[in-house]
Formats: sequence, C-alpha cells, structure tokens
Amino acid sequence: MAGERKLTPTHEAPYRGLKVLDFGQGIASPYCAMLLGVYGADVIKVEPPEGDWSRYLGTTYGNHTTLSAVYNRGKRSLCLDLKHKDGIAVAQRLAREADVLIEGFRPGVAERLGLGYESLSRDNKGLVYLSVSGFGQSGPYSKRPGSDSVAQAFSGLVSVNVGTDGVPHRVGTTISDVVTGVYAFQAIATTLFARATVGTGRWIDVNLCQSTSALLGHKVAEFILEGGTPRALNVPAGTYQTQDGWMMVTLVNEPQYKRLCSAIAREDLASDPRFADFARRADAADTLIPQLREVFLTQPTDAWLKALHAADIIAERILNPGEWLRNPHVEATRASVCQDTPGVGAVYSPRTPGIASLSEDDLCPAPDVGEDSRAVLMEAGLDSAEIDGLLMSGAVRQARAMTGGKTS
Repeated sequence: MAGERKLTPTHEAPYRGLKVLDFGQGIASPYCAMLLGVYGADVIKVEPPEGDWSRYLGTTYGNHTTLSAVYNRGKRSLCLDLKHKDGIAVAQRLAREADVLIEGFRPGVAERLGLGYESLSRDNKGLVYLSVSGFGQSGPYSKRPGSDSVAQAFSGLVSVNVGTDGVPHRVGTTISDVVTGVYAFQAIATTLFARATVGTGRWIDVNLCQSTSALLGHKVAEFILEGGTPRALNVPAGTYQTQDGWMMVTLVNEPQYKRLCSAIAREDLASDPRFADFARRADAADTLIPQLREVFLTQPTDAWLKALHAADIIAERILNPGEWLRNPHVEATRASVCQDTPGVGAVYSPRTPGIASLSEDDLCPAPDVGEDSRAVLMEAGLDSAEIDGLLMSGAVRQARAMTGGKTS
C-alpha cells in the first residue's frame, strides 16, 4: 500500500517521498499538483499525446505557453495514450503505487477509463484521489462544461466586479482556476494528515464554481440580509487617477476619512453632513467621489502617497505585473522566483507564500511532453524491452523535438 511508504519530511519538503500522479490539464488541477511538488512530492504529469491543452492557450514559446511553463514546474512528464488499452494499463499500474492521484476529466470519464476511485482504491487503500471539475461530481449541472470565466460568472464574482462603465466584468486573471488549485491542495493536505492515523485515503471533490463562491465570503450573507445588492462598504475607497498614473485608496474606519480630507486639503468634505459616516457617504457617492477625482488629478502619485502615508491612510500605487516584479520591496523580499525553461527562457512567477525556505528555487522547470516517460516507467519496474514495446505501439510517447522560437 502506498501509505506504508516511509517518508522523510522536513520543514522545507514535508511531502518528500510522496508519489503524485497528475492527470490534470489547464491550471486548477496542475497548480494543485505543482504545490505538492513545491513541498517535496515527486509529481508525475501524465499527458495525452497532444499534450496538456494549456500548452497551446496563448502565445507559445517552444512547447510551452506561460500557463504550462508556470503551473507545471517541479514535475516529470509521462506521455500516455489513454485511448490505447496498454496506456490505460500503465496508468493503472502507476496508480497502485501512488499516494495521490489528481484528475480533471469531465465527471464519469475517469471511471469509464478504468481510472475511477472505486476501482483504484481496491488495490490501493491509501490512495488520496482528487477530482477537479467545473460544477462538481454530482448535481444537475455536473455534466456542464466549466471554465474559469464560467465559474466567475456563476459564483457571483462577476456581479460584484462592476466597473465605472456600469458593466460587470470578469477578473482579468484566472482567479477561479488558481483558487481551486489552492483549495484542492488544502483538501489533499488535510486528507494526508488524516491518512497517517486512519490508514486509508478518500475521494475528494473540488470544483471551480464552489471554490470561486467561497472567495466571496460575506457577500452572500450581505446580499440576503440587505435584501438585494448592498450599499458600498467603505466609500470613498477606490481607484483614483493622478497626474502620472493610478493609485488605490481605501478606508476601514471613520477617523481615516477625516484624515484623508485633511491630507488633500479638503476639510470641508469632512464637515459636510452628507458625508458624515460610511452609510451616508455610500448614499452620496455620486456627489463625493467626483470631487476627490478632481483633487487627485492635481499632483503625481508619489506626492499623494507621501501625503497619504504621512496621514496613516491606506494607499498604494497601482502596478502592472512587470512593475511588481521590479519593485524594490519585491526584489528585497525575493517575492518572485525564476526558472530557466528549455525552449522558453527565463520564466518568472510569484513565490508560493508560506514555505519555510527558498526551496522553490530548486524546482525543475516544466517538462516537455513525455520528457521523462522512459525514466518513470523504469522506476515503476518495467524493463527496457517492455518500454520499447509500449513506445512502438504508441501507448507511450517520448518528448517530441523542441520547436523553439515564439509563435502565436
């Protein structure tokens, strides 16, 4: 049983010795598997002959896009054709020795392939099996196709992200995928902790829509208790244009509003009864906010930040990702990590929060499709002749030649 394998954990690599099979594609399930790798697990990414679809979503660099290059770090790639009976047999063999299996197929597909939890757990009682989907494994919407954008819409996230144009907008990154990967990692971590005592694994169902709705936190309660769309929490918090850019200003208590008015030399706004507290400012936002916008346009961002910070007001410049990467605080705290990826170049990403050391720097770069097929199968006990036969039949594939360059 996989759970009987003796692990040698450290604070930097608590999952050292853990074997993970990652059948996921895209972002959510691969990110979950990558997090296990960050913490020391041996992660085998099982890809179809055409590769993970994230390798082609966006601009390609060699055999990667930024999605596949970032979310598949720290893994080895085994290319299996699961339409081939021998490919399925290899996957089943590996699953018998795995500690964790992650899959992102449509509900029911893994079972039809002979890779469902019920059949695999009969031979591997300690298997921790994670299914990631759009809407979950059960319920009237379970068969619907899901995506990051669908999850943002369905969960209510888009509805609360209304722009100044009055239009509800999708958040401009794959936030549903990423948060699903984090919740999935959390679920696996707690199950592994329980397995150490209970001795058995379990099937975990995590989906994009539920994960995204969890991000809204108090918003559901607020909507019901206020009988509909609630008033804004902390007017005049928001984004403001300056002479040379944009900044974010926010408030969390009443004294901050008075200090804000003083810092911008508009004490009259602090004494105006229409703006006396958060509730009245919310009702009069259309009168108050345009006045602040006019003021903030009169000076550059640095000048405003100096004045606001001196008044202990929460404010910061709005950075783009490139500006964030080169920010002196980010550089000083080593908040980013870079892997030199063959065929791609330097791949930068934010460092995973909370790890006890800089172990993420030592992750191997994201692999090519099938780059490690032969090595993985040899470790699983297959001899060279068996592996050659699988390669000849097409059930297993090796890495294709790197294409290099940049294409759209």
